[in-house]
Amino acid sequence: MNKDSRDFSFSFKTLGSIAAILTAGYAIGHHKEQKSLIIRRARNRRIMLASLPLALLTTGPLARKIVQKNVTKAITILTTDEYGKNVIELWTAIHRAGVQNIVENNLRATQGTTINRPIGSSKRFDGFDNLMFVPPQMTMVSKSGETAVDMKVTLGPKAAKPLTVNIPLLISGMAYGIALSEPAKIALARGAKLAGTATNSGEGPYLKEERDEADKYILQIANWPWGLRTDQEIASADMLEVHISQGGQKGVFYIAPDEIKGKARKLMGLSRNQGISGLPAPPGVQSAADWPILVNNLRNKANGIPIALKLMATDKIEEDLGLAVDAGFDVIAVDGTQGGSLVSNPTMQDDFGIPSLHALVRAVRYLQKRGIREQISLIVSGGYFNPGSCLKALALGADAIYLGTVPLYALANKQHKKVIPWEPPTVLVSYASKYNKKLNINLSAERVSNVLRSMTVEMEQAIRGLGKTSIKELSPSDLVALDTFSAELTGVKRAY
Repeated sequence: MNKDSRDFSFSFKTLGSIAAILTAGYAIGHHKEQKSLIIRRARNRRIMLASLPLALLTTGPLARKIVQKNVTKAITILTTDEYGKNVIELWTAIHRAGVQNIVENNLRATQGTTINRPIGSSKRFDGFDNLMFVPPQMTMVSKSGETAVDMKVTLGPKAAKPLTVNIPLLISGMAYGIALSEPAKIALARGAKLAGTATNSGEGPYLKEERDEADKYILQIANWPWGLRTDQEIASADMLEVHISQGGQKGVFYIAPDEIKGKARKLMGLSRNQGISGLPAPPGVQSAADWPILVNNLRNKANGIPIALKLMATDKIEEDLGLAVDAGFDVIAVDGTQGGSLVSNPTMQDDFGIPSLHALVRAVRYLQKRGIREQISLIVSGGYFNPGSCLKALALGADAIYLGTVPLYALANKQHKKVIPWEPPTVLVSYASKYNKKLNINLSAERVSNVLRSMTVEMEQAIRGLGKTSIKELSPSDLVALDTFSAELTGVKRAY
């Protein structure tokens, strides 16, 4: 190594050492400076806290005077300004028309067309609140907590391959593309599987990924051009459900080209700028005479699985049930006016149909009158938000309950913070939302399963408390009515 190289090497090492020393010195100094800053901040906080009482003592009277002056001024304005110029007019308007009506009419004024209200009606219809269970006490001992309770349900008993689920709670039809995103549909299917129940395709195009995740799968025959489904799609189902209408929706809807994009548009068979209209009934049905033909055609493809019918409950429910039974349906799903929808207007949600409790009682009585109650399965839906109302429906004669709103909100459980407060949690599951990719499928599936299991366990505990071991043992005699109306409607005993 020559002298220049040694000098260079020496200089380089020397500079490196100096840099290291300076860096270490800076770090030590910076650490001391940070420590000193922390100490000063702590001291300042102590001083501020110590002086707070003095500050309050000196500024309190001034603050009280300012507050008193402004409150007095506000009250004077409210109590002296003539009504036409008084802000209290808004309070009167809100009480007279209601916040929801004011908001919805402003939306109508802005849009100039029909508005679609998400979820369903906010009206309070006749329900199960005034029906109470009557547990035995002195006459019979309730079942112990270890007693197994049979919660299984078999739908379509007269079909060659009835659908059996472990719990009486089913995931209601919520359409892919028209309403829900692919992650949401997958999470519902996976959650239903974990809970031991069935999920429903809804009216949307067939989503293979949803079917792959589901155990028991109900495929809707829908009022859309794709509604009859392919033979392969039908072969993948455990039950078919012909959809005519639902609690919050009846009629034909149009989907504009810009409302459906991406994968759903492709599965619907739409070209780039093509919109699509729904149909008044499944393809091929033009009159009442066509229903038996449709059922027969589906039966030939269904390979023995049950064929169900879903319809809105109306005052013509007995007439509708008669045609359904004569057409050959194995299962009938009746959706009360409390049923929700993501694509229907407020008038349909608030002013169409009859309440779920009315529909349930009338449907059971009709099937009993015809002597076919044990042959036709009855699913009810619309406004069932808690285990108590579900259990009362089972006692009054329902075989199973469709749940929509409950699992829908469970999907977003523990994920609200991704969008709140600027957006509602439903944007996490909507197909048209830019936020739907934020949904954690595994977490959503777990939450859906949890809410179904929790409701089931709660019902099991109630059944044990009634001294029973199966949902099949429930009957109207397990209930008592707190008012005359509920007693007359349901036929159960009054509590007075």
